[in-house]
Parts: sequence; structure tokens; C-alpha cells
Amino acid sequence: MSAVAPARPETAPATPAVLAPRPSGAPRARRRALQPGGYLALVLATVVLGAPLAWMVLASMKTPAELYTVPLQWLPGSVNLDNYAQAADSIPLGRLLLNSVGITVVGAGLKVALGLTCAYALVFLDFPFKKVVFGLVIATLMIPPQITIIPNYTLVASLGWLNTYQGILVPGLASAFGTFLFRQHFLTLPRSILEAAELDGAGHWRKLWRFVVPMSTPTLAAVALVSVVTEWNDYLWPFLVIDRPDKMTLPVGLTLLQNTDGMTNWGVLLAATVVVTLPILVVFLVLQRRLVAGLTAGAVTG
Repeated sequence: MSAVAPARPETAPATPAVLAPRPSGAPRARRRALQPGGYLALVLATVVLGAPLAWMVLASMKTPAELYTVPLQWLPGSVNLDNYAQAADSIPLGRLLLNSVGITVVGAGLKVALGLTCAYALVFLDFPFKKVVFGLVIATLMIPPQITIIPNYTLVASLGWLNTYQGILVPGLASAFGTFLFRQHFLTLPRSILEAAELDGAGHWRKLWRFVVPMSTPTLAAVALVSVVTEWNDYLWPFLVIDRPDKMTLPVGLTLLQNTDGMTNWGVLLAATVVVTLPILVVFLVLQRRLVAGLTAGAVTG
């Protein structure tokens, strides 16, 4: 007679541990508590940055009596464009505007083109000491531009480029910032596409303009916008190399207005300042999203 094994007690099936529900209300409550502070900071920043611009535009349409009214009068009594007409009569405002537009377009375009080609060479070409060359490009970002003013002025003067457009443009064409931004973005591009283009017989020039540039639109827009703003607002270098009114840019031309009116007619000065500031401000506000997208597109190490 065989012994019967005692029955094993049945074990309850293991049930998965039920996670305690996370209190979702606490983060939302914290976010709600932070929202008023964030909105307050946004309003304060807008007032601090926007109030001078608003005052400049409104004051440019005021009469001298309204400008010196106490207490302060923000709104003009009527829309008056006499200050703009007087500014145009005092200095060649149209010529200055044309000079600024031409120098900005040409200078920014050449900066973008040189930055593109230099970054392409640093990423897609093999040559000795490539990292050393890139290190030198980055090192130029640490040199204050004021240090290079005297050597650049001596070179421009020796070439006979004073009071010329090339004297304004040539010394600032190399853009280390643009080269760095393009290089960082090019490192993220898929090599397989460029290798396929190379197998199809595409050379470096065709690969750059047919494949690399279309894939780099955000970075291209960011570098172009930064270059346009820099060229438009540049004052010190054009002021040093240009003393003829027909060659001056708009920021430098304001000095002519100051000398003409003796810093007494503030309405005319503010009207000319609006002409200098408003176009580039509108461009920046319209393209600010592309600027942010382009600056973050190349956020990789390499």
C-alpha cells in the first residue's frame, strides 16, 4: 500500500501590486500658483522694454511745446508728421536709408555665404589640422571687436578704402558665430543622403546647395537674421571710416542731424531715430520664431 502524499495547501495567485495613485492635483496647484508670478514678470519685462519704444514713437509726432509739457503728456494732441519732414529736409534721409539697406543686404548675404562654405569644409572635407582651424575660429569669438579697430583702420586706410562701401563691408565679413552655428547643425545631418548624392556624381558645390542648404533652413534663417541686425545697427566702424554724407548709413547719419539742430529739437531727432529703429524691429519681431528654431537646431556637441 503506497503512502499518499499530503495535499499541498493552495497558494493564492500573485496579484500585481497596485500603485497608489499619484496626487495629480499638487503639481497643477503649484503651476496655478506660479502663473500669476510668471504673468507679472512678463508684464514688467514688456513695460521696461516697450515703454521707451512707445515713448519714442509718440514723441516723434509731438510739437516742441508738447515735449516740454509738465506733467508728462504721453499722447500727442494730433498726429503730426512735421518732424519727419523736417528730418528729411535737414539730412539726406532717403540716401542714408538706401545706403543702410544696400550695406545690410550685401554684408549679411556675404556673411551667410562665407559661413556656409567654411562650415561645410570643416564638416564634410578631410584636410590636415581641421580641428585646429575650428579652434582658431572659435578663439576669434573671445576677442573683443574694439581691439581690432586700429589694425583694421590702418589696413583700410593703406588700401585707400576710406569713404567707400568696401571699407565698411570687408573688415567684418568673416562671421565666426555663423560658422560655428552652421558647423554644429551640419553635424546633425544624415550622412547617407550626402553619400547617395556623391554616388550619383554630385560634387561638393552641388551637395552644398542642393542638399545641405535645403536641410538647414532654420539655421540659415537664424544666421541671416543675426547678420542683418548686426549690419543694420553697426555704428562705430562706419562712423570711423566714413565722413561723407552720401556714403553714411542711417545710424551714422543721426550725428549729422545732431550737429545741424544742436541737440535742441528732440522731436526731429526722435523722428529720425524711429526711421532707424522701426524697420529692423519689425523684421526681428516677424522672424523671431525662426531665430529661436535656428539657434536650437545645432545644439549638439562635436
